[in-house]
Amino acid sequence: MNRDELAAARWFKSTRSDAQNICVEVAFLDSGSVALRDSKDNGQGPVMVFTRDEWSAFIEGAKDGEFD
Repeated sequence: MNRDELAAARWFKSTRSDAQNICVEVAFLDSGSVALRDSKDNGQGPVMVFTRDEWSAFIEGAKDGEFD
């Protein structure tokens, strides 16, 4: 992952996000990684980058209630 890849990323947020922009945005990068950022930072804040396996483990954990 490099800055150019993040700059070209297509970010999206959940359709369940509220109108106050209090949510996270996700981008699936060309390298196969998944990037995550806070939407209220208007693209200027930090970005966390995960491997596909890390992202899949997170999603499965959330579905299973692991973080409740």
